[in-house]
Amino acid sequence: MVVLVTLTGAGLIVHAATASDPVGPPPQPDPAAAPLSPLADEPTTPDPAPSRANTSPTLGGMPRSQPTRIRIPRIGVDAPTTPLGLDRNQQIAVPPFNQPDTAGWYKLGPSPGETGTAVVVGHVDSRATGRAVFFRLGSLKPKDAIELLRKDGKKARFIVDGVARYPKTKLPLKQVYGHTGKAQLRVITCGGGYDKAARSYKDNIVVFATLVP
Repeated sequence: MVVLVTLTGAGLIVHAATASDPVGPPPQPDPAAAPLSPLADEPTTPDPAPSRANTSPTLGGMPRSQPTRIRIPRIGVDAPTTPLGLDRNQQIAVPPFNQPDTAGWYKLGPSPGETGTAVVVGHVDSRATGRAVFFRLGSLKPKDAIELLRKDGKKARFIVDGVARYPKTKLPLKQVYGHTGKAQLRVITCGGGYDKAARSYKDNIVVFATLVP
């Protein structure tokens, strides 16, 4: 199962495709873990897709540097990351199907630690291995830690603000991808019920996190 992010107008929408039936329901977020975002009550008209143009190291972020690894201790994730661009359908390219334990960083947006909203996506399950890199993403809680190792040798450490589940057709683009003036991170996979006819999960799991010293 993979996450696909489509550029629609000026925003990003997350879709999914799966190569197999699910291995079992992945953990779903606790409603109490939903983020309290200052953007939550604003219209969901898409903001510009995250890009280098809306980042600035003078606002407290780190210099740009490609991430090489993501670590999420609470759920046992210690995985390589690969940069992802867009395919010919204007969807974010996904980590290779034969590498279900690799996460993907959206390279056309900020790098983790830069001011702006960095985006990391990954598989929730796969035909080859069953559970994939972000199978347990929905079990994260506020104050959990996420670390991104970077090519410059530095480590971007984030603390989870909240975890939410959204129907794919009602993803609040501004809340998920909007520029907050801070160095933030979104980690996204699929969740919710599984539609056997479409061979796809119905929802997205989104983790909201903020850079800490």
